[in-house]
Amino acid sequence: MKIIIAGAYAIGIHLAKLLSRNNEDITLMDEDLDRLSHINDEYDLLTMEANPSSIKAMKEAGVEHADLYIGVTPDEALNLNCCIMAKALGAKKTVAKIDNPEFTDPKLQAFFDKLGVSSLIYPEMLAAIDINNGLKMSWVRQRWDVHDGALVMLVIKLREECEILNEPLKNICGPNDPFHIVAIKRQGETIIPGGNDELKLFDMAYFMTTKNYIPYIRTIVGKEHYADVKNVMVMGAGQTAVRAIKTMPNYMGVKIIEIDNQRCQELNNILDDNVLVINGDGRDVPLLIEEGIKNTQAFVALTGNAETNILACLTAKRLGVRKTVAMVENTDYVAMAENLDIGTIINRKTIAASRIYQMMLDADVMNVRFLDSANADVAEFIVQEGAKVTKHPVKDLGMPIGVTIGGLVRQGEGMLVSGNTQIMPGDSVMVFCHNINMKKIEKYFIS
Repeated sequence: MKIIIAGAYAIGIHLAKLLSRNNEDITLMDEDLDRLSHINDEYDLLTMEANPSSIKAMKEAGVEHADLYIGVTPDEALNLNCCIMAKALGAKKTVAKIDNPEFTDPKLQAFFDKLGVSSLIYPEMLAAIDINNGLKMSWVRQRWDVHDGALVMLVIKLREECEILNEPLKNICGPNDPFHIVAIKRQGETIIPGGNDELKLFDMAYFMTTKNYIPYIRTIVGKEHYADVKNVMVMGAGQTAVRAIKTMPNYMGVKIIEIDNQRCQELNNILDDNVLVINGDGRDVPLLIEEGIKNTQAFVALTGNAETNILACLTAKRLGVRKTVAMVENTDYVAMAENLDIGTIINRKTIAASRIYQMMLDADVMNVRFLDSANADVAEFIVQEGAKVTKHPVKDLGMPIGVTIGGLVRQGEGMLVSGNTQIMPGDSVMVFCHNINMKKIEKYFIS
């Protein structure tokens, strides 16, 4: 597949690095040589110093043969214009990163498609969804819904209260049990477990279950004492924070702390009256105490500085807040944040890259997520008529090592998968892949 990426900024560079592992034909285009220099020789891709809006440069990059053209500069108008031109010059699909939430209206999809923009990516909106999913379940590090929640993957940090520690998995989650462990993260290493593996203290366990068994999972991992989130404190007032607050459940009380006084005045005009805007520093302990941090169940740090967000979350945890969410754009800090027990980590470029990667697959894929914390991908495949996975029971499919089929949704009903499960055409199947190119897996699901 030939891919052209316009914009060597955070999302573009991250996406180029991720896609280069799949041996795709990738050209990363930017007019600033310094930004291109962040790509080193270990990545198999071509860099091109040129204005992304130059028709001459597009042609030199081979846009007429491009399967996918991606505009991810910070300039929304430039991204849209480049995609329109790329499509006119022969690119099969185009993706533009946008900043205007109005453009995400499904009613406008046909309009943009007619212009030549196949898909729009609004990272702030995607991040807001992840933030709110994390807040709805204070005891879960990460939640991933398959087919609108018929099947659910929960990432949970195991502590002393967990009652399923040190027991072979074959004894606690067999074919008839209401959950599967699809992966374990232990001391920086990801394990795809077998029946003889055990869960250990402080493991990060990836549970696959159905929605009605979530309370049961909460009980066996010893998280019943975690209070549900009713009051939230948000630090930082960028677009991600605004989108998250605007889409939070109505039952959550929200206070937002912003250090810039002018921005606070703007927030008072764009947020609902029930959101309290506080001018101050979210790391100021006396301020946090004065504003009721001890009666707050969740603290969300969304400034543009990863170190600030991590430190603020640590402060909140020290003051008794159970659930913390930190936006960490610098991938070098993600592992550190996890080791410091920051609850949910939000990385907009990874979220955006996941959505773009979905467009590269030939199979019918509802969703794809990169799990940086586990060095793994999760995808929701729709099984085609005559696909390889329909020919044999799961145990006889010969899936590569590192691949786990966690469950499936059939006619709207979620169900877990065992070795004897027979997958059917039309099933929506959740696949967990560790150190495996997703392009190699999709062949099992297409005819």
